[in-house]
Amino acid sequence: MPELPEVEVTRLSFADRIEGAEVLALHLGKPLRWPLGIDGDDLRGWRVGVVQRRGKYLWLPLHASDGRCGGLLIHLGMSGSLSFSGRAGEAGPHDHFDLVTSRGVLRLHDPRRFGAVVWGESQATGMPGKLLAGLGVEPFDEVLNGRYVHERLKGRTVSIKQALLAGDIVVGAGNIYACEALFRAGINPRLAAGKLSLPRCDRLVSEVQGVLRQAMALGGSSLKDFKDAHGSQGHFQLATAVYGREGEPCRTCGTLIKRVVQGQRSTFFCPNCQKR
Repeated sequence: MPELPEVEVTRLSFADRIEGAEVLALHLGKPLRWPLGIDGDDLRGWRVGVVQRRGKYLWLPLHASDGRCGGLLIHLGMSGSLSFSGRAGEAGPHDHFDLVTSRGVLRLHDPRRFGAVVWGESQATGMPGKLLAGLGVEPFDEVLNGRYVHERLKGRTVSIKQALLAGDIVVGAGNIYACEALFRAGINPRLAAGKLSLPRCDRLVSEVQGVLRQAMALGGSSLKDFKDAHGSQGHFQLATAVYGREGEPCRTCGTLIKRVVQGQRSTFFCPNCQKR
């Protein structure tokens, strides 16, 4: 599933090219998770604003000449990817959304159709409001620090790995990045979240931010078929310390990397470097 780094890399790969474009047409393929929520013909002539990201969602703001505004909230689901090109060609069986603009075609390709494109008058209303409600702070928000996380983990008996994946404290620490951040912070992923001390929360915040910065610099992770809007793959998966390395020696101490299942997700860790 594309996580925050992949979504941000995707945003950066087309945002400046589509900004200011006029919407010429909107075409839908097979149904996605939710209906669009507006007749695509009603958006003709609207202009595209500055593309934004919230968690793993992209917000494509649109402005009409009469002052009306709204936007499209886009989620890539499990296997989705966006492309933006001058001529997209005929849509294939897994191409389910085309936004045709004066600067090119923004296309959602999603073989499993768990992705979504929904209309809203703002990010806080309609379906976008429902989908974005409850999300934690952004990983690089100035409010995020060890004390903030420590306060919100108090009393939680769920594992720290699952607390990170929940996304209600901080967004962006998907499975790969949670495993890597916990390793760098020296925290066992099975430790009860509420037992993390303030110093360890400080370290965890720093490592989550560090991992996400590195992942974005490397174009995200392409474990299966992720590509940005240029068609380029990411390379963070080649730099992981623990993720996907079960049975291989830890690059720090030589202990064999272990894998456990938490909440139906694989967790990779070093039992020596990440003691409880």
